Amino acid sequence: MSCLHRYWLKEFLKLFFIIQAIILILFIFIEYLSMMNKFLTSGITLLGALWYVLLETPFMFVQVAPASVLLSNIFVFGLMNRNNELLALKSSGISIYFLIKPAIFSGFVLALVMFLLGEIIVPISMVKAHHIEYSVIRHKKNILQSRKDVWIRSDKKLIHFNYYDPMKKSAAGITILSMGNSFRPESRFDAQKGYYKNGEWIFEHIIQQIYNPMTGDYDVTNYERKKIALDITPEDFEHMIKKSDEMSYFELRKYADKVKSEGYDATTYMVDLYGKIAFPFICVIMALTGAATGMKSFAKENLPRAITSGIIISFLYWLFYGFCMSLGYGNSLPPLMAAWAANLFFFCFGSIYLINTE
Repeated sequence: MSCLHRYWLKEFLKLFFIIQAIILILFIFIEYLSMMNKFLTSGITLLGALWYVLLETPFMFVQVAPASVLLSNIFVFGLMNRNNELLALKSSGISIYFLIKPAIFSGFVLALVMFLLGEIIVPISMVKAHHIEYSVIRHKKNILQSRKDVWIRSDKKLIHFNYYDPMKKSAAGITILSMGNSFRPESRFDAQKGYYKNGEWIFEHIIQQIYNPMTGDYDVTNYERKKIALDITPEDFEHMIKKSDEMSYFELRKYADKVKSEGYDATTYMVDLYGKIAFPFICVIMALTGAATGMKSFAKENLPRAITSGIIISFLYWLFYGFCMSLGYGNSLPPLMAAWAANLFFFCFGSIYLINTE
């Protein structure tokens, strides 16, 4: 590695960690204060509330890293531009493609770091954060979850479901057991699928078994469609199912394959699965775009304008990325295309931007 590249990496890493630290400190401060009312009414200690917010910081580190990469590149190349260092290097016959090599290298390294954090640290921290939020802050202690299947206890009912689609607010493979005083099942309700509409649960293709004390057996009745009153909302289901950010790439892939093998729609999980690979790669694209922005002539005369341009580019990426992912969740785009569309678009934009700068 040349002295020039080592110098660039030193300046880049210094700025990257400063920007990340500022963003994370602001996040902790704002998140803590914005949820203070919930913390005080829930009975959680202030130290426990701080721990809850800190558990979310690894996830936020991953989410804001691409923006920090972009801004750090703009800062480094912008300062080199302002100090005429870029002009001197170009006069010596050094191409800008040689100058951006450490930027691209750092982008790949940070993409790998983001992926590893998403595989190791983020799932663990988010599981703990969601547990604190749901059991301590929201006081939903009447709902239980096992690792293999999801069971929900509501009063004297035990509710089990095989699959829940958070986008459609529908469940499949539902079983509801109503327990008597001696913990003996009084009735069993099995439905092929169900959905939540206008504050009610509507189930379809139902087999209902009710215990008859006269015969000592269960009376079986079939229904095509029936409304059942439950004290369970879709929000309860969503908190019980394991979220994509609580699973590593391989765990999520295994779960998506399981959902598909059982005949359910795994589109949501497939989109998130491809997103776990696509999102870290944006660090490379942001490094490319940030370098091109910092080298622009306007960055030499007006560095704040270049930084503002970087913030706008980051915002546009987040907007476009979220839009494409939503199209994937809604089956309007294939999962692979939904996860990678934003990256492909901004990679083309960054490449053209860099060529124009050259």
